[in-house]
Order: sequence, then C-alpha cells, then structure tokens
Amino acid sequence: MTKTPSFAGLAIAPADIDAAADRLEGVAHRTPVRTSRTAEERCGAELYFKCENFQRMGAFKFRGAYNALAQFAPEQRRTGVIAYSSGNHAQAVALAARLLGMPSVIVMPTDSPAGKLAATRGYQKGQPGSEIVLYDRWREDREAIGARLAAERGMTLVPPYDHAQVMAGQGTVAAELLDEVGALDLLVVCVGGGGLIAGCAVAARARAPGIEIVGVEPEAGNDTQLSLARGEIVHIDTPRTIADGAQTQHSGRLTFPVIQRLVGRIETVSDEQLVRTMRFFAERMKMVVEPTGCLAAAALLEGVIDARGKRVGVVVSGGNVDLARFAGFIVG
Repeated sequence: MTKTPSFAGLAIAPADIDAAADRLEGVAHRTPVRTSRTAEERCGAELYFKCENFQRMGAFKFRGAYNALAQFAPEQRRTGVIAYSSGNHAQAVALAARLLGMPSVIVMPTDSPAGKLAATRGYQKGQPGSEIVLYDRWREDREAIGARLAAERGMTLVPPYDHAQVMAGQGTVAAELLDEVGALDLLVVCVGGGGLIAGCAVAARARAPGIEIVGVEPEAGNDTQLSLARGEIVHIDTPRTIADGAQTQHSGRLTFPVIQRLVGRIETVSDEQLVRTMRFFAERMKMVVEPTGCLAAAALLEGVIDARGKRVGVVVSGGNVDLARFAGFIVG
C-alpha cells in the first residue's frame, strides 16, 4: 500500500481544501465530468475530463478567488481587493467581489483578450470603487504595480496563484473529480503559476496516495519545468504563446514547494498542438475551450504523455476565448 505523502511545511493541507469546498458549496458550480470514446481510443486509456469551462465566469479561477475573498475581515471588505491577471483571475476576483459586496481594482495587460476585459468590466459594473488599471505586459511589472496600488489605496492584494487560500480553492477541482469517478492512476493539469496544480496535487494525493500527477506548460513558457530541473524557482521573460493564462514568468514561492514534493514531472506542448486540441474539443465534444484550458488534454491527445492502460483525470481549466479568435483557430 502506498503511504500517504506528508503535507507538513507546505502552504496548504487537505483540511484547507475541505474547508474551501464548504465555503464554495452552493456558490461555485460542481462542474461536469465528461468522457470521449474517440479520445480514449486515441490514447488507449480511460479519460475523465473535469470541465471547468462550465464554472462560473468560465474557469476554475472562481474557486480560489471566492475562497480567498470570503475570508476577508470586515475592514478588508470595506476597502476592497486588488488583483493582477491576464483575464481569468481578473474575472474571478471581480465576480467574487461583487457577490461579497466589496470594491475591486484589477490590473490587466493592454493586450488582454477583449472578451476577458469586457467580462471583468461587466462584473464590476455598479460596484463603487471598482476599476481596471491597464499596463504593458512586455515593459511593466504587474506584481510591482499591484503592490504599489495596494499600499496607496489600503486594499488587500490577492495574487492569481501564490496565495494559500487561492490554492486551496483550486484544489477543490481535483477533490470533486476523484470523489465522483473514484481512484485514478494519473491526473494531468495545466500549469501557469502553479496554483491549480498545487491545490489539485494536495487534494489528489490525500485521496489517492499513489496517483501520478503531471503538469503541462506551453513550450514557450516552461518556467516550472526549468525550476524543477534546477531545484529552485527560475524566472523567464514573458512567454509568447496563445495560452494567455499560462504567460507567467515564474512559479510561486508557495506553489513551487508543493509541486516539488507532490508532482511527478512537467511536460510541454506547442501552440500548434493547442490549436489541434481546441478543434478536437469543438468537433468531438462540442465544447469551447480556451488555449490554456487545452494544455493537459493536448499532452495526452498529441502523445506527449503515454497513458495507455490507465484511468486518467484531465483538467480542462477554462473556456474564456474571444469568439472571433476562437473561430480563427478552428477554421484556420
């Protein structure tokens, strides 16, 4: 029997994910798990797709944002929250803040997908003190901007991944999946800054100690893969990839130790492989999935990960992609 791993010294433990699940009950959607015979035949495995593209605001990020904001003290709720994000965490924080009745200031790159900008503004509408602050992702540091604004305005900064309660909320994705489908041999998760895979790794290894966990990054943004190889956090330039949700420059100081201890390895896929996977989801499973949301599935469908004979969980992280851009990928 495989021994349950130790979670001592990590930013979160299984109890934090259980507590997050209680807070999210009746607020977040319990997203569907879907299967595809075509995908299973291609991979020679049983595949269970956890479809966070059907989550509130269209991505898993709502789980972590709401779990973090729901624990604000009264004074923090009064002054509000600040966050930085290319889009999905932005929408998640804006929506969670609206539900909890607090202002939100979101720092977003000028080249964020138009749909993500519009959705974030929509969630902020009618919330006094809420606004979007734009920056140039190629020339400016979003973390520095967020920290400066938080200090100037007395707001609480909630980063997109390097935050214990954000990580715990994201872990409910894997908790729900394993509770629904039972033990898995392998869990494949997309990787940006590491909040999702860190939370999912804790939840999965607590429920199935012997499960293998593999992360997937875009080829152009393999900072976590490099970090594991070097044994320390590696910083890279902003990656140029269609997977805008994974354009992170480094893993988090809280997420990386979890990944080091609980995740087996990190693989990468190309933008071309992501486009083919978007087409597969649209044609075969009738789903709109954004490029970042395709990372885990692409590694399986494109043969980067050999899953033959295994029961595999696949996290589909989100579906927020501009329709014109989506059509270009699919038709092009």
